[in-house]
Amino acid sequence: MEPVECASCGNKVLAEKFSPSHTSIQWLDDAESACPEFARRAALGEHSSWIPTCPALRDSIEDAVRAGALATDQLRHEPVPGRLG
Repeated sequence: MEPVECASCGNKVLAEKFSPSHTSIQWLDDAESACPEFARRAALGEHSSWIPTCPALRDSIEDAVRAGALATDQLRHEPVPGRLG
């Protein structure tokens, strides 16, 4: 896992990118305290475990991939509907 900083709020997480559609994130602080988007949604009654992502953090992770700071496992392939293997 590699450190990634959100360009919007400065929150830092550890991220790992296995494929274009699979990203693993390890929060270093409580998400509802560290992320304004999670805090906003928690204030509306959502629990952080039900919030799939913060769009700004997701964009920052994708920016890190494009910049080469976060590698994607190129050995994996996206599934093709209707085809196994």
